[in-house]
Amino acid sequence: MWIQLPQRRATLALAGSVIAVLSGCASISPEQSIGRVNNDVAAFAEGKLVLARSAEERQQHTETARKLLSAPLGQKEAVALALVNSQALQALLAQGWAESAEAAQSGRIANPVFGFERIVAGDELELGRALSFGLLDLLTLPARQQIASTRMELAQLRLAGEVVDHVTRVRQAWVRAVAAQQTHQYAQQVFQSAEASAELARRMQSIGNFSRLSRAREQVFFADAATRLATARHQAISSREELVRLLGLDASQAHMLLLPDRLPDLPRQALDPQAVGALATQARLDIRLAQNALNAAGKAQSLTVVTSMTDIEMTVRRDTQFDSAAGARSNSRGYEIGVRLPLFDWGSMQRDAWNARTLAAASQLEATVRSAASNLRENYSAYRTALDIARHHRDEVIPLRKLISEENQLRYNGMIIGVFELLADARDQINTVMATISAEQQFWLAEAALQASLIGRPTNASLSAVSPVPGSDGEAH
Repeated sequence: MWIQLPQRRATLALAGSVIAVLSGCASISPEQSIGRVNNDVAAFAEGKLVLARSAEERQQHTETARKLLSAPLGQKEAVALALVNSQALQALLAQGWAESAEAAQSGRIANPVFGFERIVAGDELELGRALSFGLLDLLTLPARQQIASTRMELAQLRLAGEVVDHVTRVRQAWVRAVAAQQTHQYAQQVFQSAEASAELARRMQSIGNFSRLSRAREQVFFADAATRLATARHQAISSREELVRLLGLDASQAHMLLLPDRLPDLPRQALDPQAVGALATQARLDIRLAQNALNAAGKAQSLTVVTSMTDIEMTVRRDTQFDSAAGARSNSRGYEIGVRLPLFDWGSMQRDAWNARTLAAASQLEATVRSAASNLRENYSAYRTALDIARHHRDEVIPLRKLISEENQLRYNGMIIGVFELLADARDQINTVMATISAEQQFWLAEAALQASLIGRPTNASLSAVSPVPGSDGEAH
């Protein structure tokens, strides 16, 4: 007896240590959570995310943002600025950390419950101590940790997808802001041309060299140009403010924001469709997310087969009795096992629910795989079509408009056409440039959508009709 007692205590201590170690296996730190996300999106975002948790780290982010804002902000720099300055992204990182921690928590068993009793009966005093824990929780701990690990991967994949979405919105907002700024500049030129034409028409009518109908036409164009200028001004402000929000700029930072004068040059070569198809592999976020959801549902379904029917709780007891009259003391030890009897509920509804969830996850995975290729083909078609249209404007429409403008200038110098025809041609040339800006904007929006589709976060890549080029004849007015 004296030999077995220490061994029993050592066994209980060892068991307790094993339980403590196993229950602590599923854990996650913010560095681990964000590090895995960075591995998934670093190439796409061309930068790394860092969760600022101290005033010093926030100050470092602010200083980095100030350096980026000290020069005109390109698209790549806009993404880098969002990574360090956007409070929305910081909120996503913190929320992703919280979801990962909750997932890790689900892989741990509940803490044991310690109970203490003190019972007095006459001259007798009884002290009872009990330590209770879920035996079924302990037995299913490995399965719970596997489920917790899968849930952590799901949380990190969801976070990576949300980061990709935010970066894509930043890229597209930058394109819209720069294009709107260009359009506003050209709208000002249209307005100035229309204003000069309307004033000249007024003066010529006042001396009898211009009809009321001709002057009315010039005045209508001037009024329309004023409306378009106001609309373009608002669009430039609206697009800029959208970018400011996505970058997370405060008032002083927004005042520092400078954008390039024009969109980047079109690429010399389009992405090869076969190369694009090769990039869309099982590494896509949407397919990995659906696959992990299926794995999590399958593991949870297997665990539910047992846990839905019963539960087992084990209690280790040690009671001490004191007899004051006899001056005696005695100890008793033992254990209790409590089993929940499935008399009223056999857990069939829980098992049916998890069967349905697993079936839904399997169908969702198949649907995601099937739609992935379709989304990629659609986005590539939008990308290639937008590139062809933008190149057509750059290589065909703009040179032809320039040729027409040069010929009309020669005709004006030869007094074959008048000043109003020359002004009309200038307006048409500016409208052609505005249409070219619109075509280039659609290409860069489609390019950003294609990049998001390649990583597995398809976004809208629809094309709208580019404004038709006005008549090429300078005498149409």
